Amino acid sequence: MTRVFTSLFRATLCFGVVSIAATTTRAADIVDTAVGAGQFNTLVAAVKAAELVDTLKGEGPFTVFAPTDEAFAAIPKKDLEALLKPGAKDKLTGILLYHVVPGKVTAEQVVKLNGATTAQGQRVDIAVADDMVMVDKATVVKTDIVCDNGVIHVIDAVILPESRTLPEVATAAKSFGTLLAAAKAAGMVEALSGEEPLTVFAPTDEAFAKLPAGTVANLLKPENKDQLKAILAYHVVPGRVYSTDAVEAGTAKTLQGGSVNIVVDGDAAMVNDANLLKTDIDASNGVIHVIDKVLLPKDSGQSSTKPASDIQHVSAPATTCPSAARVSHR
Repeated sequence: MTRVFTSLFRATLCFGVVSIAATTTRAADIVDTAVGAGQFNTLVAAVKAAELVDTLKGEGPFTVFAPTDEAFAAIPKKDLEALLKPGAKDKLTGILLYHVVPGKVTAEQVVKLNGATTAQGQRVDIAVADDMVMVDKATVVKTDIVCDNGVIHVIDAVILPESRTLPEVATAAKSFGTLLAAAKAAGMVEALSGEEPLTVFAPTDEAFAKLPAGTVANLLKPENKDQLKAILAYHVVPGRVYSTDAVEAGTAKTLQGGSVNIVVDGDAAMVNDANLLKTDIDASNGVIHVIDKVLLPKDSGQSSTKPASDIQHVSAPATTCPSAARVSHR
C-alpha cells in the first residue's frame, strides 16, 4: 500500500507539450478551442446539451481533461444517445464536471499530483508510470493546450464519477460487514445514503473484532440503539473531506459532537489512536477513509451524546482543495 499522507508521488517524467500555431495574439477560450480542434465534436455536443457552454467560456481558469471523439465512441451508441437527451441533463452535467478541475493546472504540475478535486466534487486519481500519465483509467495523450481561460489536456477515455452511495460502496468492498450491520441496527443507512456530503472513517470487520468479546453483540441490541448511534456518528464528519485537507486541518468535528484528531507520525497517519489504512474512497455522497480501530467518544453513553439521527439535518459544504495532491489510493 502506498504510504499514507507522508509522501507525494514525485515524477520526473515531463509531458510532451503540444505546440499550437497561434493565428492571433490571444488564445481562444476552452469551448472555442475545442470546437476548432476538430477532435472534440461529441464533447462539444455534450457541453451544449448540459448547458455548460457559458460556464466553460467564463473567466475560470479551468483545467479540462478532454476525451476525444474516439473516446466517446467507446461508449455504446444507445447509452451515449440516452446521455445526451434532456432527461439525463443532471447526470451528463456531473460527468462533464468530473473532467474539469478548477484552476489552471499545467502538465508540469499534474505529474506531481496523486489526484485532483474536480468541479463535480469528487477527485480523480492521477498516476505516472511507464512514461504514461493516467487520469483514473484514461491515458493522457496530449497536454498543455493553452486557452485564454485555462488549459486542456487530451485523454483517450471518458472518465466517470462514482455513482454509488456510501453504504453501497462499503457493501461492494466486502470488508465492512459489521459496520453496515451496525448502521442498519442504528437506523442510519438512509441518512448515510442522503444527498448531503459526508466523510466516514470506516472501521473494517477486523477493527470491530478487536473490541472485547460480546461488545458488538451488546451494541446491536435494540435497547442500546442510542449508544450505537452515538458511536457511529463519532466516525462521521459533515462534508467531503479528503486526506490532504484532513491532515492540514489536524482535527475534525463529528456528527456525534466530539472531535477527532488527525496526525502524521512518521510513515503512518492516525485518527485518534486508529491507523488510516486507505483514504479517499469516493462515493456519490461523500468519501470513505479506512481505519483499523473503532473510534470511541470519551463518553459514549446516550446521556451525553448527540442523537445520530441528526445526521439527516446536518449540512456542510464539502472541503476541497483543487490542486492538492492525493497521497493515497482507492
